[in-house]
Amino acid sequence: MLKDYFNIWSILRIATYYFFFMLLFWGSSSKLGKKEIHDDYNSLDTMKSLRGFAAIGVILHHISQEDAFQQAKVLSPFVNAGAFFVAIFFFCSGYGLLKSLDTKENYLKGFIRKRIVMSIMVPFYINVILYGIYSYFIAGVKWPAERWIFNFTGLTMMNAYAWFPIVLAILYLVFFLSFRFIKNRPVCFAIIGLAILGLGVGFCYNGHFAWWHGPKDWWRGGSYQAKWWQEQKILWFNGEWWVNSSIAFLTGLLFAQFETKIASFFKSLYAVKFHILLLLTYLAYILSNYGQEHFGYWTEFWKPGPRFNDKFYTYLCQLPLFALLGLLVIVFMMKYHVENPVTKFFGKFSLDTYLMNLMALEITRFLMQKHYFPFKIKKYDLWVFAVTTFALTILLGVMEKYITDGFKWLISPKKKKEKRPAPEAPAET
Repeated sequence: MLKDYFNIWSILRIATYYFFFMLLFWGSSSKLGKKEIHDDYNSLDTMKSLRGFAAIGVILHHISQEDAFQQAKVLSPFVNAGAFFVAIFFFCSGYGLLKSLDTKENYLKGFIRKRIVMSIMVPFYINVILYGIYSYFIAGVKWPAERWIFNFTGLTMMNAYAWFPIVLAILYLVFFLSFRFIKNRPVCFAIIGLAILGLGVGFCYNGHFAWWHGPKDWWRGGSYQAKWWQEQKILWFNGEWWVNSSIAFLTGLLFAQFETKIASFFKSLYAVKFHILLLLTYLAYILSNYGQEHFGYWTEFWKPGPRFNDKFYTYLCQLPLFALLGLLVIVFMMKYHVENPVTKFFGKFSLDTYLMNLMALEITRFLMQKHYFPFKIKKYDLWVFAVTTFALTILLGVMEKYITDGFKWLISPKKKKEKRPAPEAPAET
């Protein structure tokens, strides 16, 4: 009926898409149609805004993944978009590392403590603790003691969305070891590329759960009682999202290495060259879809066995897309980029909102099931859920950010007071 298209909830749905779309224009800086390119397309503030845009996309993607949203086809444009937004994170990380290496003196000195432990591991374990407190005291989950132990050590996943910092820490470590001990940069890039490919192969073997323990094809039915660690999203690299977009990290490194040449290349005939790059990315997108349709990542559920080959072929079909995506975005930013308070905010809290998004989803889902909201929820549960989850993600992300920063301050080495030089002795007469 016509009225269904003009009720408040349909308007809110359109407003969500409109708001996300308008983030591409609010605070925009354009040189489209001009010969020159932006000088600040790669500035720290611009890259933070790009990460902020990706962080918003990831939050909406996670909300759209809820079964009720998929059945109602609400937020459907975001259902399969998560890997695209995460690829932006990987690209920015790789780009930032090499630029810092080339511009900051002794950048690798203390790299593991500063960039891996303080920037990645501390937020990760703060999130583990916060999520454990929520799980035990609020959600009331009843896990066996060994699961709590493995979750708190990080060897299994307390928070299923916290896979990104694990992969990022591994890539940072490979970057450090490569550039610390090898002076030949092409060799370093090759080692990092092989490491990324190795992570992909690791997922293809692992699949989505511990299929290798128990009777053959136990997950397809039967009387076998699976262990808790055989469930989905428990072990590391149980899921293609761990690996399919990480190739963008290497693209970011390579762009940083050859940035001057690439920028110079695109200055002339920019429109033609950009559209060629766009066409190549689109062809890579078609190849990615072909791989998922003809092979697939989830073949263990409709074919006998773990189907390693199907997963590996699908992974190979996706690599070109995510290798090109970051390059396409940064080349476009040479002519057009945005920087506004919303993207700046999410850029500052991108990792924290990413990590706390699942807790926000579970809290909101719990409240909706118990009907703790101060008004009756029936027909419009999904939009109440989406808005509440988005707001709660921001609140929890900011909270975790300040807890993490406070902890870092506590454990940081105290600055030694500078000793004043002794007064000079008076000159002899």
